[in-house]
Amino acid sequence: MSAQRSGAWGRLARNRPAAVGLAVVGLAAALALLAPVLPLAGPTLTAYGDRLAAPFGDAGWLGTDHLGRDLLARLVWGVRVSLAVGLAATALAAVVGSTIGLVAGYAGRTVDLVVMRGIDMLMAFPYLLLALAIVAALGPGLFNALIAIAIANVPFFARAVRGTVVGLKDRDFITAARLAGLSHTRILVVELLPNVLPVIVISLTTTLGWMILETAGLSYLGLGAQPPTADLGSMLADANKVVTVAPHVALVPGLAILVLVIAINLVGDGVRDLLDPRLGGVSAGRPGPRTAVAATGPRPPPDPPTPSRAEPAPMIAVDGLTTSFALGDRRVPAVRAVSFAVPPGGALGIVGESGSGKSVTALSILGLVASPPGRIEAGTIRFRPATDRSTDGAEPAAEDLLRVPLARLQAVRGNRIAMVFQDPDAALDPLIRVGDQIAAVVRRHRGGGWTAARQRAAALLAEVGLPDPARRARAWPHQLSGGQRQRVAIAMALANDPDLVIADEPTTALDVTTQARVLDRLDRLRRSRGAALILISHDLAVIAGVCDRIAVMYAGEIVEQGPAAAVIAAPHHPYTRRLIACVPVLGRPDRVLDTIPGGPPSPEARPPGCAFAPRCPDAEDACRSASIGPGPAGPDHTVRCRRWRALGDPPAVAGRSPARTAAAASPLSTPASPL
Repeated sequence: MSAQRSGAWGRLARNRPAAVGLAVVGLAAALALLAPVLPLAGPTLTAYGDRLAAPFGDAGWLGTDHLGRDLLARLVWGVRVSLAVGLAATALAAVVGSTIGLVAGYAGRTVDLVVMRGIDMLMAFPYLLLALAIVAALGPGLFNALIAIAIANVPFFARAVRGTVVGLKDRDFITAARLAGLSHTRILVVELLPNVLPVIVISLTTTLGWMILETAGLSYLGLGAQPPTADLGSMLADANKVVTVAPHVALVPGLAILVLVIAINLVGDGVRDLLDPRLGGVSAGRPGPRTAVAATGPRPPPDPPTPSRAEPAPMIAVDGLTTSFALGDRRVPAVRAVSFAVPPGGALGIVGESGSGKSVTALSILGLVASPPGRIEAGTIRFRPATDRSTDGAEPAAEDLLRVPLARLQAVRGNRIAMVFQDPDAALDPLIRVGDQIAAVVRRHRGGGWTAARQRAAALLAEVGLPDPARRARAWPHQLSGGQRQRVAIAMALANDPDLVIADEPTTALDVTTQARVLDRLDRLRRSRGAALILISHDLAVIAGVCDRIAVMYAGEIVEQGPAAAVIAAPHHPYTRRLIACVPVLGRPDRVLDTIPGGPPSPEARPPGCAFAPRCPDAEDACRSASIGPGPAGPDHTVRCRRWRALGDPPAVAGRSPARTAAAASPLSTPASPL
């Protein structure tokens, strides 16, 4: 637990704005706690002979006010009072508001209706006016101001917690708790409260600054701290009388409020980013419009070029691509020295287990890896659009997508290079009709009006096989099935006749029949348009049925690459062999699947030498100690393995070659019905 806390503190400290805010808040808190023992004059001690003394004089470092009181002493004690009242009011509002939100969200129906309408009535009043009304009813005083501020801020906590609970109470783990016979109180405290705690903590840290401002405002109006008690608001009220002749008297508490509130908000933003699971504890920072590229650094040794000399110049050529992610003070490579090329009309399949780096490679091509925390450390991605071919037929010059201006990259995205994402539910905006989403992509790159763009969208939906495309174009994403949404995503990718389509596991969670139809449609569109295709999947049988070439990835590296027929018929890397052995064979229910024990290593715990060695039954000591580069294993065929020659050819299954076995297992091996 202490290590986890240390790591959390370290990640918060590495967030520079939050670290500055934390330092300021820590200093203010230390001064507030040590105020009784610091060698300061009494905050109420008057010296009329030193009235309105200038700062850095004999009367005090920060001067004196209109009664000769030491401004430094009053500032320290004022921060103490303001922090104490702000913390107490925030804690009270959080406890009361969170309890109301938990109960209302979980109970629902009448309880939720009555309680939340009361909260809405409170929120109908500006919170400062509501606080003023409460103090007017209770009477002026610091404690009454605390109660008023807490009551005024209860609705913010209640609504935030209630909204989170409403989204959680019907989840399966809450249903399981009810089936287990847990009481409502236990479900609220044990099951729901830990899940909404991050929301409460974030609200606490972001509300504390406002609480201090509200306390200062009430004291400035004479409704908070009463003389001779010093807080920041009352100091400003006293300075208002002499601001024209001694502006430093107002400047000291005013700057203190400004700096303290900004620092608290910076800390709150840092805590919010720390608790956001999507950031994984990475230091905060809004992701940029493209993946960051390291300005300097050595390039890793690239793989040998993959296309044969008989093929035309590649449409996309990735050379030595290395992409890393920030993990604390370190950068951990998720993709290492990846190289491949795809010619016009060609299809490359990238296969491997989850976590092998397939999706990171695809996102790196378009600069879509979030930065922070991602960064491309080395390599080149040379793209040669077919549409840029000159009139004399000469090959256009390739451009490095890692180093082109952002405007050029944005012109390529969704236009010359399109991507079909894995989850169509996440790729489609749930609040925009599917036809309008496709039309927006068309208008972004082709211009024109909405009428022509919507007609183009309907034509694309018909092309991917959706029945009644005009009606489907007016549908919302939730009105379509999973397979239909995926075909909408494919239509969106094909909207501008791209030269390269990247399909990242486009058939995940689809039934076998729909999977075959989607893949067949992608393959036919690729062949008819002459576009290149990069198909990413964990299913080697699917890749074998669609692609001309196969690249097998493991632990961020391409361990084997070559023509699909050669890789399937004669796999050289042990990992490729085991992947083929895992493919079930149609008509052979008695066949034992040779699964791979263990799992791939995480990027931060990658073993030295061959990353597959811990799972490889044929590994030697040399495999575990020294890194292994790619080597030629045949025409256009490379492999990262020391022992592939000694392993020999894999045995055929039931008298058939592995290529026929994999083809038999592929959903494309049987004729697909029309879409």
